[in-house]
Amino acid sequence: MSRHEVKLPDGFDDPVFAEPWQAQAFAMTVALHDEGLFSWSEWAEALSAEVKKPGAASDGRDYYEHWLAALEKLLSTKGVAGKVEVDALAAAWERAAHATPHGKPILLENDPGLGR
Repeated sequence: MSRHEVKLPDGFDDPVFAEPWQAQAFAMTVALHDEGLFSWSEWAEALSAEVKKPGAASDGRDYYEHWLAALEKLLSTKGVAGKVEVDALAAAWERAAHATPHGKPILLENDPGLGR
């Protein structure tokens, strides 16, 4: 049998990310690591701590929620952005998304809460 005839396991062609925000969180983590904000061992430790918390889904469906929580904690620990700043920015993006017409790019300046 040639390698072109090999049957791949079920789910092999499934998307890696179920939601766009998961891909964005992944990309942000890689970019912040590349900028030297944290080492991979620091990242592994932070993510592991989140995944091991009580209440984590045994099937891993909440993996990227843990990923995001780990990233937010590292940002806070490293003094880049605290929980209040992260939550405020997330709320601003949410307001901008709701204020943006369908099919148009979501821009932070569309946030009606900016008080312009």
